Amino acid sequence: MAELLLELFSEEIPARMQVRASEDLARLLGQALQGAGLMFDSMRSFATPRRLTMVIDGLPARSADSCEEKKGPRVGAPDAAIQGFLKSAGLASLEGAETRADKKGDYYIALIERPGRPTPDIVAEIVPEIVRSFPWPKSMRWGSGRLRWVRPLHSILCLFDGEIVPFEIDGIVSGKETRGHRFMAPKPFAVKGFDDYMERLGEAYVVLDGNERVVDILQHARALAASEGLTLIEDEALLAENAGLTEWPVVLMGGFDESFLEVPPEVLATSMKAHQKCFSLRRGDDFANRFILVANLEAEDGGAAIIAGNERVIRARLADAKFFFDHDRKVMLEDRVPKLKEIVFHEKLGTQYERVQRVRMLARDIAARVGADPDLAERAAILAKVDLVTDLVGEFPELQGVMGRYYALDQEEDPLVANAIGAHYKPVGPSDQVPREQTAIALALADKLDMLVGFWAIDEKPTGSKDPYALRRAALGIIRIVLENGARLPIERVVKAHQLVVHRAAHRRSTTFNIAEAGSLVDPRSIPLNERLSNDLLAFFADRLKVHLRDQGARHDLIDAVFALPGQDDLLMIVRRVEALGRFLDTEDGANLLIGTKRAINILRIEEKKDGKSYSQAPDPKLFKLPEEKALAQAVDEVERAAAAAVKREDFEAAMTTIALLRKPVDAFFDHVTVNTDEAALRENRLWLLNRIRATTLTVADFSKIEG
Repeated sequence: MAELLLELFSEEIPARMQVRASEDLARLLGQALQGAGLMFDSMRSFATPRRLTMVIDGLPARSADSCEEKKGPRVGAPDAAIQGFLKSAGLASLEGAETRADKKGDYYIALIERPGRPTPDIVAEIVPEIVRSFPWPKSMRWGSGRLRWVRPLHSILCLFDGEIVPFEIDGIVSGKETRGHRFMAPKPFAVKGFDDYMERLGEAYVVLDGNERVVDILQHARALAASEGLTLIEDEALLAENAGLTEWPVVLMGGFDESFLEVPPEVLATSMKAHQKCFSLRRGDDFANRFILVANLEAEDGGAAIIAGNERVIRARLADAKFFFDHDRKVMLEDRVPKLKEIVFHEKLGTQYERVQRVRMLARDIAARVGADPDLAERAAILAKVDLVTDLVGEFPELQGVMGRYYALDQEEDPLVANAIGAHYKPVGPSDQVPREQTAIALALADKLDMLVGFWAIDEKPTGSKDPYALRRAALGIIRIVLENGARLPIERVVKAHQLVVHRAAHRRSTTFNIAEAGSLVDPRSIPLNERLSNDLLAFFADRLKVHLRDQGARHDLIDAVFALPGQDDLLMIVRRVEALGRFLDTEDGANLLIGTKRAINILRIEEKKDGKSYSQAPDPKLFKLPEEKALAQAVDEVERAAAAAVKREDFEAAMTTIALLRKPVDAFFDHVTVNTDEAALRENRLWLLNRIRATTLTVADFSKIEG
């Protein structure tokens, strides 16, 4: 078994493309080798700014011999069919074929033997094809060549068992040489295998492993910050990007004038990150006028010139940011609202101005439900999108919401309004915090619900892996906000009411929006809209909630058992019911009642299918013959009333405790009563009694959906 080493050496590969390219090369090369009959033990891939590297261990020296059976025409078939078969099988005559028989008669078959091939020959065919068709997001041609690569490809190193695998791609001939760091070790050198390759690269100032570069940058950045009494503001994306920009990372520290600290820290950090890929620092709880940069070489002056160059650029960039910030504050947020008419949110849903008018109404409605001041929630909704037309957010779109909060505070808006503006996009990811204050909760929910209802109304729903408007994230954001704040939000009523608003707005398309006409509290029963649309959106919420609860460890069958009940649109109560059901089924009474209930449900399903009718009628007490029938009938009547009362007051623990009282009478019934008796009237009455078990347990969940 031998080793295959492949390196594709080029001009700088964009950092954002390196990981995917490394994965694609491993996938394509692995599939091609296996498709050629070459199995291997392990595969490792690496990427630096100038190279993609693969090492595959445990390859055989040649592929195995193979024999393929090729079925031909029937004996006695026309000559044209015979000749076609001989040609495709590589046979001179039918003497080289066998005759076999099946149910339809005799037919010809050719045994095509293919001897194995040397692995280097196979690799020499595979690699050029992979390189020529490599799936770069963007590629280029250079010079007079026809090859497309992300950046000009300079050389190819390809060794099998230490020997060169010879091939050529667009004039580039494979060999055994590579190069080290562009500036510190630019001369080519030959290698013998992967271990030698790694050692020589290290000597030539190249850290091949991207993960090793990440760890190296992080450790040195933390240490350098600590040496100055500072704390690194860690950023995983920026860390990965710097690792993708350097083959020999060197961590340095620079600074900027303290006067720039008058600008919000988010602006400073974003500017330094976007323009110079620099990390920000803190001194205690305060933003520091220092930064960490990552150079790609060890300079003779210790990095002084590199630091000075970065400081000059950062000084200019921060000056621009400060100018934008100061200029933006000269215009009142409220005066900017009409400018939102110039920003199209979606061609079918109107401008951002129109969207704001919808969200402000929805925010008032939701505010009353979550304990917020409706006036403050509406004010926050009116101003929430205004920073989209400011200079600073135009420069750094990722600061939308953040800058709106700063401008609102600067212009002495109510702090609750300002903080709601800053938090209304949250959560933007699974690790992001949800809004906690009621005004912010109302606005964040309104903003996300308007997105969902609007895009559902124009049939722009997520499909498969495609979700261009991040609607799954919006739904999950609503779920997290509701659950983590213990908020009560009847999704069905709110969705249907807002659906009417979106429907009317889409048909009016006016810049003057009559809030009184649309109304913020509309009886859903009066909405003349497509019920399927509302139900489809509610089903989408149900699916997102299932995903969220499963991630939290909840059993999928318990979620299905609760969702199977009608009218489940209060997310918080759904979760509490699922939790109570899980605890109940963990008890002995719960587990045994589940067995008995599922037995009753299964008997009913079988008999209803056999008889072609539903046994949903109440049983006749006069037909009860055995004491176990009477005891069960009395128990289900009492339990159903008590459980329904507990559910009505949202005490699901009490409801489960009450349902548990059915365990003994259900067990006794099945121990002593024969349901399918020969007496037709008695059998029917007992099936009606089984239906009472099913109906009573449906008070808390659909037990037929529960596994076990």
